Amino acid sequence: MADDVDVAHSANAPVLDRLPMRNEDGEIRPEFVEKIAHAVHAADAAFLREVVAELHEADLGDLIAALEPDDRVSLVELTGTDFDFSALNEVDYSVREEILEELEPETVAEGVRELESDDGRRIARRTGREGPGGNPRKAAAIRTRRARAQPGISGKLRRTPDADRFISVPPDWTAGQAIDYMRDTPDLPDRFYEIYAVDRAQHWQGAVPLDALLRARRPVPLTDLIDEDRRRVSVTDDQAEVARLFGKYNLVAAPVVDTANRLVGVITIDDVVDVIEEEADEDLKALGGVTSDEELSDSVWTIAKGRFNWLLVNLATAFLASSVLGLFEGQLEKMVALAVLAPIVASQGGNAATQTMTVAVRALATRELGSSNAFRVVVREGLVGLVNGLAFAVITGIAAVAWFKIPALGVVIGLAIICNLVAGALGGILIPMVLERVRADPAVASGTFVTTITDVVGFFSFLGIATLWFGLN
Repeated sequence: MADDVDVAHSANAPVLDRLPMRNEDGEIRPEFVEKIAHAVHAADAAFLREVVAELHEADLGDLIAALEPDDRVSLVELTGTDFDFSALNEVDYSVREEILEELEPETVAEGVRELESDDGRRIARRTGREGPGGNPRKAAAIRTRRARAQPGISGKLRRTPDADRFISVPPDWTAGQAIDYMRDTPDLPDRFYEIYAVDRAQHWQGAVPLDALLRARRPVPLTDLIDEDRRRVSVTDDQAEVARLFGKYNLVAAPVVDTANRLVGVITIDDVVDVIEEEADEDLKALGGVTSDEELSDSVWTIAKGRFNWLLVNLATAFLASSVLGLFEGQLEKMVALAVLAPIVASQGGNAATQTMTVAVRALATRELGSSNAFRVVVREGLVGLVNGLAFAVITGIAAVAWFKIPALGVVIGLAIICNLVAGALGGILIPMVLERVRADPAVASGTFVTTITDVVGFFSFLGIATLWFGLN
C-alpha cells in the first residue's frame, strides 16, 4: 500500500533518509515531497522509478499535485514507462493540462496505451478539449493508439462503457465450455464479475454470475444459468441515472447495450464511484454559485471571472430586497430599533430556507421527492418552519425587549420571525420543485430565488407589522 511506501534511494542517489510517505493524518509529508524534488533535480531516474512503481495512482496524483510545476513534467520524463498515466486523472484539470502540454504526443500516447480504457479515454478527451491547454494533436495520437484495442462507443453516458472489459459467450454453450474458454483466453479483463450471453449479432441474451457458473457441473447448459432479467443500462442513459441504479440495486457491474439491444460494454462500480463524486462536486459548487469546472489550482483571474456573473445576479436581487426598506423609510427614521433588528429577521429566514433547500435539492437529485409525495413533504416542511418560528419568536422577542426596553417590539419581531421562517421553509421546498418541473437545475438557481424571497418577506413582514402595531404612519 502507498501509506507504507518508504523513500529508498539507488546507489547513485544523494544520501536520503528513509521516510514514510504520509503522516498519521493521511497527508503527504512535506519532507517526502522535498526528497522527491531533490531526486528530480538530481535526475536520479532509478530512484524515482523505484518510488513511483510502488505508489497507487491516487497517491501518485497527490504527489504530482504537491510538486512544483517544472518538477511534475521532469518526474514523468525521468520515470518513463514506469509512470502510471492514470494518475493524471487524479489531479486538477489545470495541473494535468500543464503536464500534457509539455510532453510529446508520442510520450502521452505510449503512456495511456496500457491503461484501462476509460482512464485512457478521459485523458484523450481532456487533452483534446477546446480552450487553454487543449491539444487536439495529442488527443488524436492517443485515439489512434487506442483504436486498435476497442471500438468507438458513443451515447449519453459521459463516462463511456468499456468494450474490452467483459466476456461474451454463445448461449448454447455448457458451463464447462465457458470455463475452458476463460482458462484458455489470454486477454481476459483484469477484473470481471459475470459473463454475458449474446447471439451471433451480439444481441443481449442474459448474464451468468461467476458464482453460479463455478458451482454448476460442466455439462449444465448456460441456458439454465442465464439471468435474462439482469439489470442493464443503455448508452443513452444519463450517468447520474446509472449511478442511482447501482445504488438502488446494490450492483457491482452492469452490462451496457445500444439502442438495438446489442452488448457494447460494461459499467463497473469504480466507474460509478467516480460519477457520484463528479455529480456531488457539481451540485455542491452549483449551490454556492460556483462553476462546475473551477479547480483549486486555477488562477485568480479564472476564478474571479467564473464567479462574477452569479455575484452580479445576487447583487440585483439584493437591490430588490433593499427596495423594500425604502418603502418604510419614514418608519425607520422614527424608530432606529427597526433598522437594527430587520436584518435578523431576514437572516433567520434565509438560514431556514437554506436548510430546507439543501434537503429538497438532494431529494430531487436522488428521485426521493416526486409528485407522489410532494404535498406531504411540502406540508411537513411548512410545519417545521412554523415550529421553529414559534421557538425563535420567543427567543428573539425576549432578546429584543432586553436590548431596547420596548415590550411591544418583542411581539412584533416574534410575529415577523414566524412569518419569515414559514416563508423560508416553503420557498426552500417549492422553488427547487418548480425549477425541476421547468427543466432547470435546482442546485444552480434555487439559492438566489430563495434568498430573495426570505429577504423581501422578512423586511416586509417585520416593518409592516411594526407599522400596524405602532401606528407609525
